[in-house]
Amino acid sequence: MMATNGLLPSTQGNVASDDEAVRNLQEYLRIKSVHPNVNYEECLVYLRGQAAQLGLPVQVFEVVPHKPILVMTWEGQEPALPSILLNSHMDVVPVFEKSWTYPPFEGRVVDGVIYGRGVQDMKSVAVQYLESIKRLKNKGITFKRTIHLSFVPDEEVGGDQGMAQFVKSEHYKKLNIGFALDEGLASPTDHYVVYNGERSIWHVRVICPGMSGHGSLLLPDNCGEKMRFIIDKFMDLRQESKKKLEENPQLTIGDITSINLTMLKGGIQENVIPEKLTVSFDLRLALSVDFVEFENMIKDWCTKAGANVTYEFVQKDDYVLPTPTDSSNGYWMAFKTTIEQLDIPLDLRTFPGGTDSRFIRKTGVPALGFSPMRRTPPGLHEHNESLQISVFLEGIKTYEAVIPAIANV
Repeated sequence: MMATNGLLPSTQGNVASDDEAVRNLQEYLRIKSVHPNVNYEECLVYLRGQAAQLGLPVQVFEVVPHKPILVMTWEGQEPALPSILLNSHMDVVPVFEKSWTYPPFEGRVVDGVIYGRGVQDMKSVAVQYLESIKRLKNKGITFKRTIHLSFVPDEEVGGDQGMAQFVKSEHYKKLNIGFALDEGLASPTDHYVVYNGERSIWHVRVICPGMSGHGSLLLPDNCGEKMRFIIDKFMDLRQESKKKLEENPQLTIGDITSINLTMLKGGIQENVIPEKLTVSFDLRLALSVDFVEFENMIKDWCTKAGANVTYEFVQKDDYVLPTPTDSSNGYWMAFKTTIEQLDIPLDLRTFPGGTDSRFIRKTGVPALGFSPMRRTPPGLHEHNESLQISVFLEGIKTYEAVIPAIANV
């Protein structure tokens, strides 16, 4: 079906529509919206063109200068009802170009697989939204609820200047969001995976001061001894989490607290005992964790490590309630029933990382993380990020079914 040079043959009927969708994805992948210092202007030009083809009005908001948020709107029959938000982010992570088999910003198609940075995370999902809306509009279908498609910046660097600020703005409040879909992860099995919550991100830095002096001495108040105590405590907790995963096959990484040592700093020369050593940890706290108790544990470790050991947070996310997945949530019931009607098995999980969904949920709006990619190994942020064309096209059909269901709740 696909030419190895990435060009699609001209065809007719549904195949022509599918080929157009793939070309649309290729065009988006070729935009280098890559960190650091992303210029989003080319994305805005592309998305304005998409909106024009769909006949949808566009608004662009800059809550933070040079961090644009583009919103397309398909008004519903009852616009006073809370609306549906289909969210995606425009930015992608950097690449190590020499490690790629094909150029990462070419959108090359080889043997039915499309390669490109962002093809899983998450430009394919954005195009699946657009293509499913196009097909629904072509069928003359309308819905009760208004549908907004948002395209936001800087998710890949934490979202602090993107969705985090947008949800606080009057622009967002005027959209009257009642339910949102955002990104999930590819699934290597026959199942789709949907995420109703996320672990909270804590980036903590521990500072261990001590007496400086000659490297041949055994001086008291040693920063290295304090550092060892701290590292041992965090790594012991890491081992506990690993053990939980190994002993319970029902658990996934999103169900436990992950601990990783990510940075070590200190010292000026091999034969000089430093006056300070610093260690940083990336913590992702499970939904079951008592945050006050957890921080008190860190505080206690610092006290026991030795004199004047302190800690500080580089990032400290609040606890955010997961989206309900029972009959109290009509959007969930509509989503779940639709996937069941498609005869696709569904797994419900807690997202292991962080997405813009957490900012939406924090406002009290229910949100699900969902990327309709099954039989696909997760490859986000990896060399040769890729997606089978058949999986991409199946996702469009899935949204064709899901969007009417949630927009008519």
